[in-house]
Amino acid sequence: MRHNISLVRHGFITDYDRLTGDPDHFLESAYLDRAAGEISMRKAAPFPMPPASGDTVWMGAVDSRGLAVSYIQSVYWEYGSGCVLPRTGLLMQNRGLAFSLDEKALNPLEPGRRPFHTLNPAMATFDDGRVMPYGAMGGDGQPQTQAQFFTRYMFGQGLADALDAPRFALGRTWGAASSLLALENRFDPSLVRALEQAGHEIAINPAPYADVFGHAGALVRHARDGRIEAAHDPRSDGGAAGI
Repeated sequence: MRHNISLVRHGFITDYDRLTGDPDHFLESAYLDRAAGEISMRKAAPFPMPPASGDTVWMGAVDSRGLAVSYIQSVYWEYGSGCVLPRTGLLMQNRGLAFSLDEKALNPLEPGRRPFHTLNPAMATFDDGRVMPYGAMGGDGQPQTQAQFFTRYMFGQGLADALDAPRFALGRTWGAASSLLALENRFDPSLVRALEQAGHEIAINPAPYADVFGHAGALVRHARDGRIEAAHDPRSDGGAAGI
């Protein structure tokens, strides 16, 4: 069995009371070791990621007492469902697209069901007491952006540097005709050659900071002195400020 994360996701995730097993299984050491053992450093695995699009906003805040919030909002697609509530002017979201009209599907359209979606406002706590709310926009690319940023910060890069560093995105992005491994143009050329030799179809984005690689942001509260850091993505029009 191939432990492709997309196959796990689309074949398992549904409402909590409709799950067919325990999701903690996918975090067990034996499963993770088995999945990691199937990764080849010489040959890229096929990746049939479906296209996704949407407009998303992530916001985070930490107050003087240490209360931290990670929040994300999206109407899904540029104009959501295209339906506006006449009396309020509010645009209705389009998450109903995640449902299937096939009653035998994993996520059929039924009363009370919650739609499958890509929204994942994140928060990390560290052993030294630091608390970090963080998040990103970018459809199915959100977890990729988050993983790249978080890993860089966790292994020692500063908050702003981790957000600034070049990114990749595996799968179809806005306007692309096929699923590729897209990279910003600031990666070492030797890395690009190694990925191509492994069998990846590479697309180098001509922009050093490209919108299609997501917009991320983060805050960190340090337990020792209560100091709060904040940074936003140079790829977007976000901001970080103290009030």
